[in-house]
Amino acid sequence: MRAADGAGTAQSAPALRAAVSGFAAEAANAAGLLHEPPRSAAPASDSATWPGQAHDHVYAALDLGTNNCRLLIARQTPPGAGPGRFQVIDSFSRIVRLGEGLGYNGELGAGAIERTLRALEICRDKMRARGVTRSRLIATEACRAASNGLEFLRLVRESTGLNLEVVDRETEARLAAIGSASLADRAAESVLLFDIGGGSCELVWLRRGRLSRTKTGVEASFGERIRYWVSLKLGVVTLAEQFGGIEVSDVAFEAMVDYAWRELAAFLAMAGSERRCPYFHLLGTSGTVTTIAGVFLGLARYDRRRVDGLWMSSRDVDSTVKALRCMSYAERAANGCIGYERADLVLAGCAILEAIRRAFPARRIRIADRGLRDGILNQLIEADRQRALERR
Repeated sequence: MRAADGAGTAQSAPALRAAVSGFAAEAANAAGLLHEPPRSAAPASDSATWPGQAHDHVYAALDLGTNNCRLLIARQTPPGAGPGRFQVIDSFSRIVRLGEGLGYNGELGAGAIERTLRALEICRDKMRARGVTRSRLIATEACRAASNGLEFLRLVRESTGLNLEVVDRETEARLAAIGSASLADRAAESVLLFDIGGGSCELVWLRRGRLSRTKTGVEASFGERIRYWVSLKLGVVTLAEQFGGIEVSDVAFEAMVDYAWRELAAFLAMAGSERRCPYFHLLGTSGTVTTIAGVFLGLARYDRRRVDGLWMSSRDVDSTVKALRCMSYAERAANGCIGYERADLVLAGCAILEAIRRAFPARRIRIADRGLRDGILNQLIEADRQRALERR
């Protein structure tokens, strides 16, 4: 079914499971200096052993969104340390605002393209320095929506040598879920996972279960957990450009919440009647929720190690969002967990979050500083494992 006003596509589980086993891995060159603390993904499945060739690979996952350009480079941890786990050896993240003005003129602007090319050059250099042998480089909503998206991809290839893959909404929702679902409370019968991006917002209704490796792969097992999903043409960049993000009055904030609520209507009609046990919770992965978590913790500077996996109560979120709404633009820009690059976007993200919380009330939310890139890395590692098993 179509969401309100063509905002996105809401789908039940069979539509997602039909594609959940397919994934592409192509070799590329990659890598560079450490920007985030080394980290590994949560265990994706039960232990197993397989030939050691997969452990010789260096993997890269690049996510070019409407607002950010992000890269992770990793090695798989050896058998015994937990299959499906990886150790990040390098990373990069830069706000490029590729989708700046896209809602007004339907195309990527020259300034946004230039900023993004510079960031992608850094990613290319890092990948080369680290000797990446397996990679997937994806682009999402801005490139999907822009009239000059294909021209931009050609320019990227010519300028950087990187071949970006524009993924559809279903793939984006699936990757975000694969990368974050390990943080879902195993006691919960269901969880609502969401990813508030710059130009789109993905929501996935997950049923209880755990990832397990089979001959058909970890993704096939994961697909059984997905009940519903939706990808909306709703993001912090597009919302802030429409309603304003520097000075946001109470009236403007509620107008953003109402707008986001209307975009959620079709998904709410589909998933709103699902049973929610006492352990039901929200699971958020995005700059919005990690920023809220950092502000809640009072961090002078953002620290992923303290944010990823953090539990916040509904009251915690209420008080933190209230504090953010009381800040001036200058105060938001001066906050170490926000900065001037996000200062005009964070309240739009808070408005989308508020609409989700009103549509799906929950006593608690878990914060994930992981997501799409982590999903890609798990896919690439799993694909190598499957090939190794087939060679046996």
